[in-house]
Amino acid sequence: METTKLPQTAADTFKASELDIELVQSVAEKPDVKHLTFGTVFTDHMLMIQWTLAGGWERPRIQPLQNLSLHPATSALHYSVELFEGLKAYRGVDNKIRLFRPMLNMDRMLRSAIRVALPAFDRAELLECIKKLVEVDKEWVPYSTEGSLYIRPTFIGTEPSLGLKKSTTAMLFVILSPVGPYFSTGMFNAVSLWANPEYVRAWRGGTGDCKLGGNYGASLYAQSQAQNVGCQQVLWLYEDDEKITEAGTMNLFLYWINEQGEEELVTAPLDGIILPGVTRQSIVDLTREWKKFKVEERPVTMAQLVKGLKENRVKELFGSGTACVVCPVGRILYKGENLQIPVLENGHKLAKQLMESLTDIQYGRKASDWTCQVA
Repeated sequence: METTKLPQTAADTFKASELDIELVQSVAEKPDVKHLTFGTVFTDHMLMIQWTLAGGWERPRIQPLQNLSLHPATSALHYSVELFEGLKAYRGVDNKIRLFRPMLNMDRMLRSAIRVALPAFDRAELLECIKKLVEVDKEWVPYSTEGSLYIRPTFIGTEPSLGLKKSTTAMLFVILSPVGPYFSTGMFNAVSLWANPEYVRAWRGGTGDCKLGGNYGASLYAQSQAQNVGCQQVLWLYEDDEKITEAGTMNLFLYWINEQGEEELVTAPLDGIILPGVTRQSIVDLTREWKKFKVEERPVTMAQLVKGLKENRVKELFGSGTACVVCPVGRILYKGENLQIPVLENGHKLAKQLMESLTDIQYGRKASDWTCQVA
């Protein structure tokens, strides 16, 4: 499937070298990382960049965290002309602060912007602005290898009109939030999934490969249904053959012995309905580098997974994402039957190895060109 071609640079863009910085008069108290709920505490400052069709990009500004002022007809509120990203800053064992493969996030953000007809920007310039914001609020990066600073770039159309049209005004802002473990079950406990083909996350020709808010808001009803039947997340299936796509907001990996008797790690292909996750790409890259088993990006159906479980060929099933990093799956509720993933027998060996390998890089225990130092 053809993907959106990204411009090498944006003719009209903001410059990190022109950043204006206004600091808070007094900083807020830092929270205990052990008692953090994901995305509920925010740092002292935010990045704000305005755009208009008439004037182009304005100077970027780091300012005290504050509420937004929006016209009630703002296009983001009515037509979901908006997108976001998610990445993290990590305080390493050497006390240095690093970002993990951030240009992949910038690429995806620009691709999302193009998809909802918001203006292009220079990815490298935005990354430099974000690095400066993290540097300003560096004391908010937890002094812990169980925590990190979640970075949420957001880009919204602010057209003050009820007409459905391309925005002539827009706002790009970035907020920061110190976080601990993403799931309430803990840092590395298995989650349960509800598989129901009645609900679809994305479809061909749609926006499933972009990080748009509408993709997530539309998933909340199915998520609530999953919780009503005792599951934590939705296992999203697609088409009549029930291809396995994603789990909740995570990409999904199956580690098994395939139908040909090969040891294999498989994940859904980037065919336009799958979000190209940074952690997903990192897992694919790492495991191919290891050369310990076959690594494939191809469709797997629910019927194939059920058959694999019945034949004891499934070793592990796990999700991946920036927020959770790696998250094992322990159970799937499908057509009234609980499918148990053989967690106890295999002990999440691969998931744990991947978690360790990724966090070693993120927290500076292992040198890698996947990270860039902020402070």
